[in-house]
Amino acid sequence: MLVLGIDPGLSRCGYGVIEQAGRTPQALAAGIISTNKSNSVAHRLHQLQGELAELMQEYRPTVVAIEQVLFQVNVRTAMGVGQASGIAMATAIQAGAEVFEYTPTQIKKAVSGWGAADKAQMSKMVQTLLRLPKPLKPVDAADAMAAALCHLAQSPQTGLALPRFPRQDSPSPTAP
Repeated sequence: MLVLGIDPGLSRCGYGVIEQAGRTPQALAAGIISTNKSNSVAHRLHQLQGELAELMQEYRPTVVAIEQVLFQVNVRTAMGVGQASGIAMATAIQAGAEVFEYTPTQIKKAVSGWGAADKAQMSKMVQTLLRLPKPLKPVDAADAMAAALCHLAQSPQTGLALPRFPRQDSPSPTAP
């Protein structure tokens, strides 16, 4: 199974491609698609759609896992994220991929074992689970990989059992 994870954004849209062969996930690609803030929203969405279509054509994912945005303080940011998410979903369907959305809490829980894990913990878990030599930068790419890992952990088809680590801020299971 090939999964493309998306951390949607209009200024920076993170992506990560993971191949599941057996029980071991392998990172194939990760990065961000950046758009120029001085361009119109329509032109930025068109650019995003084109670059996502190129990724879909190059990797041919069977599944696209997208992080849902449930809350955003800045309305303008929320609108851009929602628009980018819609573009990603439509592009994925057009490419023949299935689309799944996961909340940030679902992703954090599936990848780190804790639904309130912070960015640093998530980045470290993505690095560990994918056996990467260093954390992915920028964080949008790591977030996209986490969305893909979440799908693999949730999907009964993969048989992937992500290892569970105790929370770093919680006592060990053997502590009194």
